[in-house]
Amino acid sequence: MPSLRQNKASRLIQRELSTLFQREARNLFKNTMVTVTVVRISPDLKVAKAYLSFFGVEDKTAKLEEIRNQQGDIRRRLGTEMRHQLRYIPELHFYLDDSIDLTEEIDNLLSKD
Repeated sequence: MPSLRQNKASRLIQRELSTLFQREARNLFKNTMVTVTVVRISPDLKVAKAYLSFFGVEDKTAKLEEIRNQQGDIRRRLGTEMRHQLRYIPELHFYLDDSIDLTEEIDNLLSKD
């Protein structure tokens, strides 16, 4: 169970990543809409797992690989935004959040009746 400190740090990172992705979408992701759905952080606040959802993309795994390749740059930009809020900027790991796709698939199956 995450502590209060972990919850606050993960919400802060999620908010800052979301604004960074929104602001830099044209440069980083070629106008792809990226949503940060969940951020989970380790108890020592040194590793953060960010789950991303993509809109308007055919190959989501390829887009996720592009983001993983830019991981260092994203962490550096995040560090400049959060340098006064966290002592240590965590190492970022990005994962695909496919819950929206599963929801759509279930909705389509239910509507076939």
